[in-house]
Amino acid sequence: MPRAVRERQMLDAGVAGFARHGYQMASMDDIAESAGVSKPLVYLYMKSKEDLFLACIRREGAAMVEAVRVGTAEQSVSADRQLWNGLTAFFAHTSAHPDGWAVLHRARTTGGPFAAEVAAMRVEVTELVRGLLGQAARDAGCDGELAEREVEGLAHALVGAAESLAGWSNDRAGRQEGDGPSAKETAATLMNFCWAGLENLMKGARWTPSAHSSSS
Repeated sequence: MPRAVRERQMLDAGVAGFARHGYQMASMDDIAESAGVSKPLVYLYMKSKEDLFLACIRREGAAMVEAVRVGTAEQSVSADRQLWNGLTAFFAHTSAHPDGWAVLHRARTTGGPFAAEVAAMRVEVTELVRGLLGQAARDAGCDGELAEREVEGLAHALVGAAESLAGWSNDRAGRQEGDGPSAKETAATLMNFCWAGLENLMKGARWTPSAHSSSS
């Protein structure tokens, strides 16, 4: 069997094992058995459990980032439509690859080089979102202050909300045996949450504490 096919089998088995048990508790014996290869062959190809986990993170992260890039690639539509397309692509991908998304989440909480890999991936996605929000702000005629001072923070907030919703959507689908919200429904939930407020912000209508709010 070609090496590439063997490696894909090992990565597929690794993603499933790490998603289910986490890095510490995942068994290389079980991963090898699931991949249909011997344990020494896994170590020959992947060197160590850490290297296998890193390879799983990189593969799943690259696939997720590419899905978002493709989703936001249509330049002829408005920025909000591009964002909608990107969110839909993101939620469709995480729904179709729940084990891959679980591996990325576990990597963030495991720390060390694993968390660093996910952080780098997150920077790519956040930069894509920041570009879309910045373009939307410019299209709306916002001043440079909004574009420079707030768009980056808004991009981080939106990416964090999307990550949270992906976990919620996948958990709900698992509890309901696959009958969870669709990618478009989840994307609409986030757009309804963020875009109406963002439109007001672009028009200069900023939130301020109520006069009746406590200052403490």
